[in-house]
Amino acid sequence: MWKRNLVAALHSRTPSETPLLRSEGSRPISTATLEPVQEQDATSTHQHQHQPVPSVTLAPPQIATNSEKHHMSSPTTSGKASPTIPVMSKNELVVAANRDLESTNSQGMSGIRAYLMEELDMTQAAPPLSAYCFMTGFIDAVCFTAVYVCFHSPVARLFNGSGDYSFHISDQQALCSLLSFIFGAFIGRLGDKIGCKTRGWMALGTFFQALFTMIGAICVWKSNEGAIASSRGDPAWVNVLSFVTIGAISASVGLQGIMAKRLNTQYTTTVVLTTTWCELVTEPELFNLRRLVKSRDHKAVAILCLFLGGFIGRAVLDKIGDAGTLGVGTGVRFLISIWWLLAPAKNAKQ
Repeated sequence: MWKRNLVAALHSRTPSETPLLRSEGSRPISTATLEPVQEQDATSTHQHQHQPVPSVTLAPPQIATNSEKHHMSSPTTSGKASPTIPVMSKNELVVAANRDLESTNSQGMSGIRAYLMEELDMTQAAPPLSAYCFMTGFIDAVCFTAVYVCFHSPVARLFNGSGDYSFHISDQQALCSLLSFIFGAFIGRLGDKIGCKTRGWMALGTFFQALFTMIGAICVWKSNEGAIASSRGDPAWVNVLSFVTIGAISASVGLQGIMAKRLNTQYTTTVVLTTTWCELVTEPELFNLRRLVKSRDHKAVAILCLFLGGFIGRAVLDKIGDAGTLGVGTGVRFLISIWWLLAPAKNAKQ
């Protein structure tokens, strides 16, 4: 009874004062039903802040043994199997190494092939072509000194009215030289298949010239004949090996002529310079010496190199003989072959 009176007294306070307890319906809410939520939260938060943090100790890393590694790499029943690195046998390793080597070699060969098939810049090919003209005079000095060969001699003698239709030794040598020259020129047509202006063909063709000159040097060395003819009717080379020498060096000059002609430069064939003489004399800028004229200067250099080769060839012939002179010519042709390998290529814009 006294509890109800206390509650009624609390609710009967003045209107300005807020009742301490809220009534719900006809029954007031007991004070026991009010829980201090905020005080509990603060108390719990304060208690959590004073709880000690457990210390964690880190164990030092351990190196797994081989058996443990094998156990870790082996598949387990709880999860997926870990991927394993395949182990190759010795034969498989050798096959893989050979395959890699072949791939590297093929790439290197393709690069070399592309380098050899580049087209040369003819505006910068004057030095090796001048060397071609030099070799024409050098070879002619050896051949004309020994046999006085001239291509038209067997034909012109038939029309001199003497009635001599015999086949003289000089006629045989001239015919051998002419046929060999044509044979060498036909070999030069191989350049049309490879590329007549490519670096590879110019080097290869010049190397063939060196081989022909070397064959001539060996044959004249084995022939044991003289190097200088006493007169036009008495040649120094008369046996079979000397004929092979004439044919070999004539083939080398014929091959040189067709290769140089395919380049279509001011040096023309680098062999027969009769046309070069005529073109030089008819050059409009012949006496314009104040500036460089490529067409005039290249023709003049070709003629000068031919005379220089003839003088040097005869000087070397007097010192070391015909076989040694042709051996020197072989070395010079080989150097020209390497020279073509180093010649600059034609630019894409050109």
